[in-house]
Amino acid sequence: MCMITIQDVSLFYKHNKSILENINLKILPGRIYGLLGKNGEGKTTLLNILSGQLFPDKGICNVSGEVPSCRNISFLQKLFLMPEEQKMPGIKINEYIRMYAPFYPAFSNETLTTCFESFEIDRSARLDQISQGERKKVIISLAFSTHTPLLLMDEPTNGLDIPSKEIFRKLLVSFAGEEQTVIISTHQIRDLESLIDAVIILNDKKIILNNTLDEISEKLFFRQTEPDEKVFYRTSTPLGTIGVGKNCRNEETPVSLELLFNAAISQPEAISSLFTSKRYRYE
Repeated sequence: MCMITIQDVSLFYKHNKSILENINLKILPGRIYGLLGKNGEGKTTLLNILSGQLFPDKGICNVSGEVPSCRNISFLQKLFLMPEEQKMPGIKINEYIRMYAPFYPAFSNETLTTCFESFEIDRSARLDQISQGERKKVIISLAFSTHTPLLLMDEPTNGLDIPSKEIFRKLLVSFAGEEQTVIISTHQIRDLESLIDAVIILNDKKIILNNTLDEISEKLFFRQTEPDEKVFYRTSTPLGTIGVGKNCRNEETPVSLELLFNAAISQPEAISSLFTSKRYRYE
């Protein structure tokens, strides 16, 4: 089981330019989290802090009782970080797997075979002779096969065609264990809609939302709206105007991640306050 606690974490670039500022975050085990945010908001930075590849300048990051920046072997064996860009050696896929599989105690050849067959991966192909999309399928297959307590994925569906995205979703549902924590950073919001249990939204270097879909649907509605109806965010579609508003009538509407994200970044204080029982305002 992987419990993550981040307290007052900040990270700065040169000349004291901040990337993240006083981040506080609690991530519970057994959930699939969608990490959303605009470009440059620090999503990749946060994943790199959790994996111990970046060290915070301030604050505490604790992952299952360990400090990621110490990079102990016992810690590294419990997580897999899939970066957005795949830099791989010019060797055969089978050789690549043989290099990395022994490092992970729970590695499953059965899971790997299922993933390779689903993606139609040729194990004998060389990594430097296949496309970026094919290399991404290889690293996704490796990621699922490690069965680590913590799985971090940065833009996993970028570069995948539509059928491959569907395969990715099916594999995630099949192999994300009940005791595994999965955090997926993405701009491809619709790719996550039916997969995640909870949403984390980064805006202006801070966490403005960290809630389950059930908590979000309890507080907000997502549906067609009337012109005079109070909402946090609305947009026009060919089928009419849809929006996000406070759920005062205990409506049961499915969460639209796209609407939620747009509402959160357009009115961050209003959305954040709604989930912390503070005052809120409408558009």
